[in-house]
Amino acid sequence: MPEPRRHLRAVADPPSEPSPAEITAILVERAQRGEMGAWSRLYQDHFAGLYGHLRHLTGDPVVAEELVQETFVQALPKIDRFDGRSTFATWLHGIAINIVRNHWRSRRSTAKAHAGLEAVEAVRPRRGESPDVPFARKQRIAALYAALETLPDHLRLAFILRDLEGLAPEEAAERLGITPNNLAVRACRARDRIRKLLAEGGVIAQEGTR
Repeated sequence: MPEPRRHLRAVADPPSEPSPAEITAILVERAQRGEMGAWSRLYQDHFAGLYGHLRHLTGDPVVAEELVQETFVQALPKIDRFDGRSTFATWLHGIAINIVRNHWRSRRSTAKAHAGLEAVEAVRPRRGESPDVPFARKQRIAALYAALETLPDHLRLAFILRDLEGLAPEEAAERLGITPNNLAVRACRARDRIRKLLAEGGVIAQEGTR
């Protein structure tokens, strides 16, 4: 005998929640229409990521927070220019990088700004280390940032994004508005200059003397 037909109840799939990218796109569209509540939400969603990035670039938490505020102040009147070709976060970071460049130029020196970057981790003793190792490491870091201070902005940024922040070439290049090949050239030149300066200062061995 044929099995009795089963009456299956159609169950509708629950509506899927929008992804973070979709939420951002909705908020940006609303902000472009002048809704300040949407802009406030974008500020809340992106503050931490932007602050962490600027903290790394400046080495100063107070300055980093000030520059984050300035980034959002400058971004608001430009929101209509955001066309979605990059992510909103990348667009914000591009504005922030220009603000950091101006900050560096106004200070004329970044030695103090970079002095605290990774300092706690750098001087923390490792298991089995000699007591003088953390001090030596701190000295090397100080020499590195002294050398970094001498670089032009475009080389310094390339080095920081690639070698200190460890960003992928594509992401770092997008933030700087250049091609990955151009970024690679800048980072390589920065490394060569820093290596030469550290060798001249006796921090690392001269090439061919090892």
